[in-house]
Amino acid sequence: MIDNQIIATVIIHLFTAILQLGFWRKTVTQRVLSIIGCFTGFLFALNLFTKVFNGSILTMNAGNWAAPFGIVFVADTLSTTLVLLTSIAALAVSIFSAIGVGRARMLYGYFPIFHFLIMGLNGAFLTGDIFNLYVWFEVVIISSFVLLTLGGRQSQVEGAVKYMAMNILASTFFLTGIGILYGITGTLNMADLALKIPKVADQSIVTLTSMFFLIGFGIKSAVFPLYFWLPSSYHTPPSAVAATFGGLLTKVGLYALFRVFTLMFIPNDFIKTVFIVMGIMTILTGAFGALIKDNVRRLFSYLIVCHIGFIIGGLGLYTKIALLGAIFYLIHDIIVKTNLFLIAGLLRQLRGTMNMNKLGGLYAEYPKISLMIALVLFSLAGIPPLSGFWPKIYLFEAAFASQNYFFIISIIVGSFITLYVLAKLWSEVFWKNASTDPVVIDNFKPLKGYKKTLLVLPIGLLTLTTLFIGLNAEMVIQVADKIATELLDTRPYIKAVLGK
Repeated sequence: MIDNQIIATVIIHLFTAILQLGFWRKTVTQRVLSIIGCFTGFLFALNLFTKVFNGSILTMNAGNWAAPFGIVFVADTLSTTLVLLTSIAALAVSIFSAIGVGRARMLYGYFPIFHFLIMGLNGAFLTGDIFNLYVWFEVVIISSFVLLTLGGRQSQVEGAVKYMAMNILASTFFLTGIGILYGITGTLNMADLALKIPKVADQSIVTLTSMFFLIGFGIKSAVFPLYFWLPSSYHTPPSAVAATFGGLLTKVGLYALFRVFTLMFIPNDFIKTVFIVMGIMTILTGAFGALIKDNVRRLFSYLIVCHIGFIIGGLGLYTKIALLGAIFYLIHDIIVKTNLFLIAGLLRQLRGTMNMNKLGGLYAEYPKISLMIALVLFSLAGIPPLSGFWPKIYLFEAAFASQNYFFIISIIVGSFITLYVLAKLWSEVFWKNASTDPVVIDNFKPLKGYKKTLLVLPIGLLTLTTLFIGLNAEMVIQVADKIATELLDTRPYIKAVLGK
């Protein structure tokens, strides 16, 4: 079914960014416009998700050129779910940014670039053309590089160089794969590729081409052994930027892996094994990396890597139960990881540091805020009945059914290490007595009043979303089940795009 409202979530952020450029030095106006734009985007995303979930896959042919010759946008359950989650995370980050980002950075264009980034993410989720996916990825990379370097501190520039170098490498692999794919099929429309790739005479070329996409998207997703740029980059920018990166940027790489390796390249035994091995190693390297960190944001960065392994392993198992568990975990992870970096930013605003050795006494001073943060940490650790618990059941079930016991062991190890490092964080930051280190308190004034409220509000919003996911797991399972069904049976997607 054709519906031109599909690109509303892209257009809203484009016009919000352009409108803010007209108020370059009026930062208060920019803050208000950003929150209004994000809230409007959330309403359109919710409407689009409802239409698709209760109806059928929607398409839009740009310029009224029919697929596969024109640019097509496709809204299925997976893409609309991710657009909705992106809009929730963007709204929370926008509210947090009103206080958590300094005016100097706003004068350098923080808010317009932020909305260009969200626009790029939504475009990537909704495009039905593999080259357009590359274009949207470049929009995301350029915007994220600017946000990383905004402020110009040495640590930011160093992190941004590593980030940009790896993403240029990823884009090179991605573009090379696109070129080979076009050469052997003569099309770039993903639905059309799904029909033509199985007809290629030499399937070894197809497998080789798929490896280009695996490496390109693997770098963007921060999977083993391509993950090292993430912990080196995500601790350097402002917390609002880190929250956007931690919650959303790696997930667009994961989305691309799910889309490409279910629609275009149906995994053979070799590719499945590669995914499972990458998933196991990603879990273990991320978990053991988190063990030795005493900076809150560095610890969270390694936990991002660790938990990406759960999702990659689920894709490698490639059964309906496994995909259901992986998608559920992806839904949970976007909200929780965004919230974790906002929490790290709140700690920085309250105490002037994110070093666990120099923190302490948070529970005694802020008991209500601490209990809210505890809910987020419990969700991340997978304490039942919170959101991180349910997808692991399905991943365990799928792994047992396929006798992938190494993957089961890695999930257990990753989960226990996550629980350990979060318990350590709670003990160091909240339970122990407050630090009297003068490095922490000199020239630092903690936020109070409405400013503190504006920082806590988005954390509360995401915490409620996490609780909703965990306590309404049956509803989320229905969404994940429909996504898994659509990923395994691509005929409705192809028919919606091509009409055949």
